[in-house]
Amino acid sequence: MQDSFANPWRGSGIAVDAPFPLDDAGDVARLLAACPAHAPTPLHEVPALATRAGVAQIFLKDERARMGLGSFKALGAAHAIARAASQNVQDNDWAHALSGWIYVTASAGNHGLSVAAGARLFGAQAVIYLAHSVPEAFAERLAAKGAQVVRAGATYEESMAAAEEAARAPGHTLLSDSSWPGYTELPLRVMEGYLQLAAEATAQIHAPPTHILLQAGVGGLAAAVAAHARAVWGDAPTIIVVEPQAAPALIASIRAGHAVTTQGPVSAMGRLDCKAPSLIALKGLSRDADIFVTISEEQAARAVGILAQEGFATTPSGAAGIAALFAGLDCGHDARVMAILSEGREGA
Repeated sequence: MQDSFANPWRGSGIAVDAPFPLDDAGDVARLLAACPAHAPTPLHEVPALATRAGVAQIFLKDERARMGLGSFKALGAAHAIARAASQNVQDNDWAHALSGWIYVTASAGNHGLSVAAGARLFGAQAVIYLAHSVPEAFAERLAAKGAQVVRAGATYEESMAAAEEAARAPGHTLLSDSSWPGYTELPLRVMEGYLQLAAEATAQIHAPPTHILLQAGVGGLAAAVAAHARAVWGDAPTIIVVEPQAAPALIASIRAGHAVTTQGPVSAMGRLDCKAPSLIALKGLSRDADIFVTISEEQAARAVGILAQEGFATTPSGAAGIAALFAGLDCGHDARVMAILSEGREGA
């Protein structure tokens, strides 16, 4: 690991002008029950990885096939769009429930796929802004889902600024997976979708883990899973948030006691390469997480190789949580570790 910081705000949280993350997956489950593409993803126990890491057990929540979109993000924006459709549908015509709506967002790939898929399902249009650093394979997958793809800026933050500007047009709705002052309602619903993953994992594992490793970009997934874990298991698991060394927005914000925008080079952990935290996520993680750590590009790449040897093909972003364990995080020999394999290979 490159950096580690124990959270001094644990239990109370930083005073942030945003709501705490939701922790009940009930509404998500009810909407997903009507979706033919929905099925729970597996939680794998991987003894070979546990032996290699020097812990008792490792459990991987495998999101690589989630709803045919290849990552946990399938649960987020599509859930927020489905909620809007449920409030606007007429005569049970779900395919046209959001006809005329235009959703605009910035993405490093997977969030955009969820926006595109959700929009198409309910008759809306999706416009996805991508930084020039996002692989063309993601742009092609977005276009295949019916989205209009616009390249803007060198970084996620620059593409987000372009999306915000475009969303000011009449009939356009900004649907970000991050949150900031004055923009929290839709990101809260995006994060609510991720609770399905957490609810599945807590039901699939036979006893509470001692440690939960959660990779983070803006922090939405980590905050949602952490909130649900605390609701179900209380203070028992040690929750550890893992970020790229190149994008340490959460660890810097926890140190400072307020939201901090960081600087750094482009990371190969592209879906985690976010230089500013989501305010909802920061508020939740400052209450629920125990430790924040960063990992290097080399450590993430090494974890990709280790996982591939065990048949779990993924990316540096997908491997980042468990990468902290192979980078020297000491959980103890008796640890029962749960981590999230958050996406499949690019282009897969």
